[in-house]
Amino acid sequence: MGSTERTHLSLLYRGRLSSCNYDCGYCPFAKTYDSREALRRDAADLARFVGWAGQQRMELSVLFTPWGEGLVRRHYRDALVALSRMPHLRRAAIQTNLCVGLRWLDEADLGKLALWCTYHPTQVSRAAFLARCRELSRRGVRHSVGMVGLIEDLDEIEAMRRELPAATPMWVNAYDPRPPDYYDAAQVARIEAVDPHFRYNLDPPPSFGAPCLTGDDVVSVDGDGEVRRCHFVAAPLGNLYDGSFAAQLRARTCPNARCDCYIGYAHRPDLPFQRDYAGGVLERVPLASGPAAARRA
Repeated sequence: MGSTERTHLSLLYRGRLSSCNYDCGYCPFAKTYDSREALRRDAADLARFVGWAGQQRMELSVLFTPWGEGLVRRHYRDALVALSRMPHLRRAAIQTNLCVGLRWLDEADLGKLALWCTYHPTQVSRAAFLARCRELSRRGVRHSVGMVGLIEDLDEIEAMRRELPAATPMWVNAYDPRPPDYYDAAQVARIEAVDPHFRYNLDPPPSFGAPCLTGDDVVSVDGDGEVRRCHFVAAPLGNLYDGSFAAQLRARTCPNARCDCYIGYAHRPDLPFQRDYAGGVLERVPLASGPAAARRA
């Protein structure tokens, strides 16, 4: 970008990939399939993005937020490895169901790579998922674990929390779309015992006019390089590859009435996430969590 003022930028990258190997009943992308051409274009787009990142002088953090499951595709694994090994990358992270083997991590800089992992109990056994989490902890990979807060899964949510290492943070997303009064007070209390931040997802405070770092310190990028302030604001800021977005980076308030997704509201400085997750906002890892915290304990 050539700017001498900006020293760091976080990018939320979402390309063309929409296919997933899981078929969760609540997910619109369950068991969807990308054509070979769509996968080829997604890989080419991602390679272009990684190439752009490698040419930058400022520090970058990247979170991949694919509609589908990225780690089943080699080009996402290769991208994470390449990004993690760039000297100016602070963090390279991805949202994943953690369904693949972990030997690809051997090539990555694990001091920079992080995983936002979601456990889907209808798709994988708790034992198998926990085994992968233990392997991540053994390797020293920063990661968080989360679940969708279905009422029928409350026992499973509590069991996962009990069996995860104490240093592994766990979060719960409210089931959506849900009918009114889906949760009663006792059920909310059970979930909050696992994730104290749950109410910000369940019943987020009004967003319109609230301060937000998106569009300034954080931007969303699609496969064509189109830059927007976040995934939930359609107005473009410019293009990543011609640099036109750079002149549009500035502090803005939120234009939406409501923001109920962590990758949006986590960037509001009036909420606790910038403080509670300092250094780990992208991967949803609180400040004093993860393998390093386990070693200090």
